[in-house]
Amino acid sequence: MVCYNEHMPDRLHSDLLFLKLGGSLITDKTRPRTARLDRIARLTLEIKAAKITDRDFKIVIGHGSGSFGHVPAKQYGTRQGVDSDQGWQGFAEVWYEAAALNRIVMDALQNAGLPAIAFPPSAAVTARDGKVTDWNLYPLVSSLDAGLLPVVFGDVVFDQTRGGTILSTEDLFTYLARRLLPRRILLAGIDRGVWEDFPSCTRLVSEINPGNWGGIAAALGDSAATDVTGGMRAKVNLMLDLVQEIPGLEVIIFGGQQTGNLSAALKGEQLGTRLTGEC
Repeated sequence: MVCYNEHMPDRLHSDLLFLKLGGSLITDKTRPRTARLDRIARLTLEIKAAKITDRDFKIVIGHGSGSFGHVPAKQYGTRQGVDSDQGWQGFAEVWYEAAALNRIVMDALQNAGLPAIAFPPSAAVTARDGKVTDWNLYPLVSSLDAGLLPVVFGDVVFDQTRGGTILSTEDLFTYLARRLLPRRILLAGIDRGVWEDFPSCTRLVSEINPGNWGGIAAALGDSAATDVTGGMRAKVNLMLDLVQEIPGLEVIIFGGQQTGNLSAALKGEQLGTRLTGEC
């Protein structure tokens, strides 16, 4: 059983992991509203194979918005806040696009025979200045205990300071991780991991920790395509703070384009770049 409360639980849940399917992985971020349907189908089958192999492990799935939500989000500046009629029109457009991609992902999970259930943040999460403040996790945790696969995704939310904003999957995972304490967080994208020499991408960083992060950060760029939530540097910063806060947690950033990589990561094989709080 997965337990949670408003305070930090006392131990990691060894059978719980979080998996993000990045927007760059499941959509073509250079073309608006373009989902990579074959890839989404293949990734869901790899998740199913892992579940068949180990029926005891529990997983929270998240996905980015890719070429769906990020385009109107950039147009309207929704992440920064909403304070006008035009801004709220944009807020609704971002919601619509994020929900459209979530429907595609949910269809693929269902077609694979997985008992997935979506938890749209826009309907349940309250933020303050871009940070989650309130989220009733009882339904999500109950779905895990029932053997279901809860799915969250980058979405608009109402914000007590900004009016409205956008929370990335990493923002959501950060809040969830502090309350559910997964053993691992897997972030699957199109890159094989974090590159030491971005954008040349010839030297992969095998591990990032508080001791070596400063030297690596200077080489990191943002996303090559539209990404209103900060790109790779913001992702690593957020996750590195988290692994320092939660002893024993590890985050893996890896490429999901290659068939079998997701299956390997779900089984615990070392791929891509590992983030750890230990120097």
